[in-house]
Amino acid sequence: MKKTSMMRRLCVAAGLAALLAAPAAAQGPYPSQPLKLIVPYPAGGATDTLARTIGQKLQEAWGQPALVENRPGAGGTIGNGFVAKAPADGHTVLIGITALIQQQSLMEKLPYDPLKDLVPVTMIARSPSMLAVPLDSPAKDLKGFIAMVKASPGKYNFGSYGAGTSSHIQGALLNMQAGIDLVHVPFQGAAPLVTNLVGGQVASAFIDSASARPHLKSMRPLAVTGTQRMPGLPDVPTFAELGYQSFDPYGWFGVFLPAATPAPVVQKLSEEIDRILRLPEVTAKIEALGLQVGGGKPEEFQKVVRTDAAIYARIIKDANIRLAP
Repeated sequence: MKKTSMMRRLCVAAGLAALLAAPAAAQGPYPSQPLKLIVPYPAGGATDTLARTIGQKLQEAWGQPALVENRPGAGGTIGNGFVAKAPADGHTVLIGITALIQQQSLMEKLPYDPLKDLVPVTMIARSPSMLAVPLDSPAKDLKGFIAMVKASPGKYNFGSYGAGTSSHIQGALLNMQAGIDLVHVPFQGAAPLVTNLVGGQVASAFIDSASARPHLKSMRPLAVTGTQRMPGLPDVPTFAELGYQSFDPYGWFGVFLPAATPAPVVQKLSEEIDRILRLPEVTAKIEALGLQVGGGKPEEFQKVVRTDAAIYARIIKDANIRLAP
């Protein structure tokens, strides 16, 4: 009886071990099928360019097709949501931007939670922003600009890429911290914003470095976001240097997977993209876009994502910025 009982226990234990091992065995080597790189914006922008650059190198390295699929709409929430609800096998990849973590605070309802339903893999690139004025503006620096605005309440404005975008949030933050009343003028994207700033139709604008780079000789940057001065603008101070808080976050482009994706898959994709970002031709392409090369481990990017999300949530709440769902 004792021998029979022991045999039964051994059989049960072997069966449980097989069941526990089944998911890992079923998963097989990664990637085992074509990759879909989801870009939640139209083709042609920086996000799309980065996705196609990364996709080509992944295909070369792994021998599996890596196809870029543009799923624009609703400020990126359609593409973001598609990946959040995709099978968690590592074959559906989101190429997201900072707006991903801002939307939860801007909109009352989202069909997904960016911090719970997606897992950060690695940062592709980052971009500081700047407050700039037209060349003929009387303001020569940020202190002079603030004094000019305070001297004529209601007269001056700032342009942004659109309501709820990073440039809108940064302008609202400056209003609160400097005690000024710049009127928000939203545009449909960076191109018309830059055109109107250079032409003097707006008094100031918050512009990302990539969009501003080709036009720096036609505008006057007063301060930059981030923790360090921009290499191309060594004489322009950061907001932190000038005594302003919460301007540290950079805009970023990053890779995400569905939250339930196995850790080894997340790690493998992260390591491969990190390697790709160090290739000279890829680094050159990113820098040519006016961006700074990213990279790093998943936990490093996760820390950035969560820290930035908390900062933006506080600013959005304090500035009472809301968007329709």
